[in-house]
Amino acid sequence: MTSPTPTTEPALEQLLSEPDEPTVETLTTLEGDVVLLGAGGKMGPSLARMARRAIADRARRVIAVSRFRDAAVSAALEADGITVVRADLADPHAVAALPWAANVLWLAGQKFGTTGDPVGTWTENVVASVHAAERFARDGARIVCFSTGNVYGRTPVAAGGSREHDALAPDGEYAASCIGRERVFESVARRTGAALLCYRLFYANDLRYGVVTEIARKVLVGEPIDVTTGHVNVIWQGDANRLALRALSLASAPGQSLNVTGPIVSVREIATACAEAAETTVKFVGTESDTALLANTSMLSAALPHTPLGLRALCAMSVLWLRAGGRTLAKPTKFEVRDGKF
Repeated sequence: MTSPTPTTEPALEQLLSEPDEPTVETLTTLEGDVVLLGAGGKMGPSLARMARRAIADRARRVIAVSRFRDAAVSAALEADGITVVRADLADPHAVAALPWAANVLWLAGQKFGTTGDPVGTWTENVVASVHAAERFARDGARIVCFSTGNVYGRTPVAAGGSREHDALAPDGEYAASCIGRERVFESVARRTGAALLCYRLFYANDLRYGVVTEIARKVLVGEPIDVTTGHVNVIWQGDANRLALRALSLASAPGQSLNVTGPIVSVREIATACAEAAETTVKFVGTESDTALLANTSMLSAALPHTPLGLRALCAMSVLWLRAGGRTLAKPTKFEVRDGKF
């Protein structure tokens, strides 16, 4: 594996898109093209590149679908051998015209701005899902539908995190719309027999965004760390990418869900590790709440065994990235939010 010390975006993209042997084996075993719907967002480009790097057979297409408002993103994907399709996934006519693929990853969705644009959120998270589910849930398609841990709501820290079979308890309109997205895919999968997995991802960290990057930035500029929301799960996005592609092999009819993230860690632990990497000190404010948005990952460990990037390595990478002037996406996770309003 590449040494995890990127300080430039090309090096970061190379690291984020590096497949491991289980990912290569999965995509070699599964037949057919791979399509990523909503591939222009935070995870899509590196995930598409990883799929392309993992599939040796160049006759098999990796198709990235998005509106691609940034032409540079689509051009770079095309240069890497990925088929780019520009389409508005909320437009049923555009979705109907998309090339079919046996392996489908649904990445599209809206989180931030929900409070000011609830109609847009439901359009992106639910209405668009209807079009995609109807288009691809046939002829033996395998679908990994990206979802979120927000569908569970906050739970006691002492309970060890929500499990896949727990009752869903949406906190706010964003979380409710994400349950709606899952239910759409589940409904169509039940009717068509399509293989489905709902990929409930908690806080993936690319050095340009994520909980660890946010905390590292505060540590570097001397801002105190509020620990009211005192515990989180975090996962390196490269690990999340590999697990997403491997999850295609777990898709089944009429569908199942999987929590995808790292172990529960305290915000104090993250901040302390960042401070140690930066050779500085950190100040804390607030008192830890006894509830948080947390996942139990025992099912993930059993179904997709893997060796994740460790927390201290991720903290050190984040500090190095920021000190080198690495770009950030200005898309805060808002992991501290406790009222469901995004």
